[in-house]
Amino acid sequence: MPRPIRAVVNPAAISDNINRIRQLLGNSLVMPVVKANAYGHGLARVYPGLSNADALALLEIEGAGKLRTLGWTKPILLLEGCFDQSDLQRAVELNCDWVVHTVEQLDQLEHLAVQRMAYKPRIYLKLNTGMNRLGFQPTDAASAIARLEQLVSLQAWPTPVLMTHFANADEADPRTRKPLAQEQHQRLMRLKPAHWQSCLANSAGCLNFPELAGDIARPGIAIYGATPGPQAAANYGLKAAMLFESEVISIQDVKKGDSVGYGSRWQATENGRVAVVACGYADGYPRHAPDGTPTFVEGQVAPIAGRVSMDMLTINVSHIPDAKPGSKVELWGENIPVDIVADRSGTIGYELLCAIAPRVPFSTV
Repeated sequence: MPRPIRAVVNPAAISDNINRIRQLLGNSLVMPVVKANAYGHGLARVYPGLSNADALALLEIEGAGKLRTLGWTKPILLLEGCFDQSDLQRAVELNCDWVVHTVEQLDQLEHLAVQRMAYKPRIYLKLNTGMNRLGFQPTDAASAIARLEQLVSLQAWPTPVLMTHFANADEADPRTRKPLAQEQHQRLMRLKPAHWQSCLANSAGCLNFPELAGDIARPGIAIYGATPGPQAAANYGLKAAMLFESEVISIQDVKKGDSVGYGSRWQATENGRVAVVACGYADGYPRHAPDGTPTFVEGQVAPIAGRVSMDMLTINVSHIPDAKPGSKVELWGENIPVDIVADRSGTIGYELLCAIAPRVPFSTV
């Protein structure tokens, strides 16, 4: 019998989440981000849930190739652009659009433009409006826009898109996050040629101020049913697209004062029962999850009790008489949002979803 741990992906939830984001946005096109193998869910597994998207965005040219092999015919955007000349050629072969965020990439684009190309790419020109990662400074924007305008005009390429990334869209205090986003939005709109489109909002922007999303929004974590914080995904009408679950493999009776796990971190305050679950940090569950981090067993929440080890974790089931070997344990999913586990562990849901270990078997609903 195989070890009972598994991750289950629900493409229908992704489709529903895209529709929900579209409702929030109104007129913006929806371009979900499927980088990092669809945030750990698997490109092929989520693919059936992406058909209602207008375009897809990722970093990896290999992922773009996989999407085309799967049958995707709509636009694909390479979010960090092309890294070298071979990437440029491959992007053209795959009918990809791409981001340009440096002078060097503009130079590459001009060099590419002298060649005959069957595909005419749409270029997203990225500006740095406060994130200070990628993009042209606003002071250099006019020059970059002029160069791209000339190139597009000569080659009859599609009208470019002006792009930025909100640096503070996930701030907990709406009194802080919205004014900052509005300032970035206004700065970009002053620079954008009237006939260009804009691409502004990530998940946090889509959820917290959809009116600033621009013509093309690029939600990431939200389509998988998690959020960048601080509100729960369910508050926005989003559904978890991944169930991470295992089973109880042993029950230990503990007496008041007994300790559990490495370092004797957890001690029983009364006589009770502890369940051992077949999941540990080698499976991708956070080792630093503290006591009290919730799991879901036999219809009830069961808190972690003791330090997570490599292959097992322990939970307090003193209040769950039906818990027994073979009982299913939801580690995160519909009943235990991944964001809660992440928050208790001092990280974000993105990291946990992307960190499921290769030894964990995946399936789809």
